[in-house]
Amino acid sequence: FKGQRIIIQFQGVEEALYVWLNGHFIGYAEDSFTPSEFDLTPYIQDQGNVLAVRVYKRSTAAFIEDQDMFRFSGIFRDVNILAEPASHITDLDIRPVPNANLKSGELNITTKVTGEPATLALTVKDHDGRVLTSQTQTGSDSITFDTMLFDQLHLWSPSTPYLYQLTIEVYNADHQLLEVVPYQFGFRTVELRDDKVIYVNNKRLVINGVNRHEWNAHTGRVISMDDMRADIQTMLANNINADRTCHYPDQLPWYQLCDEAGIYLMAENNLESHGSWQKMGAIEPSYNVPGDNPHWLAAVIDRARSNYEWFKNHPSIIFWSLGNESYAGEDIAAMQAFYKEHDDSRLVHYEGVVHTPELKDRISDVESRMYEKPENIAAYLEDNPTKPFLDCEYMHDMGNSLGGMQSYNDLIDKYPMYQGGFIWDFIDQALFVHDPITDQDVLRYGGDFDERHSDYEFSGDGLMFADRTPKPAMQEVKYYYGLHK
Repeated sequence: FKGQRIIIQFQGVEEALYVWLNGHFIGYAEDSFTPSEFDLTPYIQDQGNVLAVRVYKRSTAAFIEDQDMFRFSGIFRDVNILAEPASHITDLDIRPVPNANLKSGELNITTKVTGEPATLALTVKDHDGRVLTSQTQTGSDSITFDTMLFDQLHLWSPSTPYLYQLTIEVYNADHQLLEVVPYQFGFRTVELRDDKVIYVNNKRLVINGVNRHEWNAHTGRVISMDDMRADIQTMLANNINADRTCHYPDQLPWYQLCDEAGIYLMAENNLESHGSWQKMGAIEPSYNVPGDNPHWLAAVIDRARSNYEWFKNHPSIIFWSLGNESYAGEDIAAMQAFYKEHDDSRLVHYEGVVHTPELKDRISDVESRMYEKPENIAAYLEDNPTKPFLDCEYMHDMGNSLGGMQSYNDLIDKYPMYQGGFIWDFIDQALFVHDPITDQDVLRYGGDFDERHSDYEFSGDGLMFADRTPKPAMQEVKYYYGLHK
């Protein structure tokens, strides 16, 4: 690592952190579920380094991180030390664009390079490793490659999640190889057409989805690659084709796994503030954040930017979601404007605009509601609606639930503008605790730890128990979701 720029990366810290190295203040970060990076280079020593991190359970971020979930705090994702060479790719923007015939297309790639000028050698291979195109560009700062044409396109979709392999090699002026950047990408289209129906690759989109919290019954919000792979297999085995990352960005590998498996993603921002407008169960928005408050604008735009920049190259993402249960206002409208300015290949989702119909033309490409009755959805769809309908949360699988799936399934057959939805939710949030009386490990949830206030078993509403054992309701999901694969 000597002689290189040294970065420390915190993948997830709840809720805020300060960082020092050898007594020097390095920086501060909020946004629990987004990676934060700090440059240690100015103060790092050959040996004897002392890194200090002070983690705060509560911060200003608490106002907009009010998710309904089992609450923890601390460093709950990986911490990485990275060494960046003299010339380093800090950003990669991949734009695969199919033509209207969906049989050919073009690829545009832009990079940002820090440090010294470099030569970038790009290669694109197909799924079987055959080289399709290659080129070399030299420069610094922003480097754009010439448009690459593809005349025999393989599309990415849930049924055939075809991925191309991109590799960029970075060389210095002496032609020494400094770094290699690999990335998989896919071609696909997402369109909201004049008939007010969403199409992916020219086929009507039907979402057979779930909301998925990151969870492990032994380690809480700390999950492993094995947990993620197991969740992918469960989805594929039960005809689940979509995941809403409720209500925050997930670990980085999850998005790649969904690319590889063909799972649609609704990539949600780390934003929920329902405690500021839903008071004692009543809707009372006299003070809500972010709302129209200019003091919150930069904070929520920063979260939108982070979500976009980390995940913009993943074909599995077909929606950006502005957040959850945060009412609506000018600040959230500005979040949508950010995504529209930066990304024309996806749609934007936000449910909370239902509370502020005056903003409906500036927030969300879809009419999204929670736990709406099928008859009310039908009434909406028969009243000359302006947007397609999507259930961002429905069914609420708590206890002996999920018996009404057929009523929603029937809407898919009757109304093209009904695009399906995401069941609440995928996995119970409960923890294994050793019971000294029975001498067994048992699952415990809210209230079992003598904590107050508590929502008790309200986080136990998954299609699986917290140990990833499927509940009987999963059979219902597999059957009805299988009717519209």
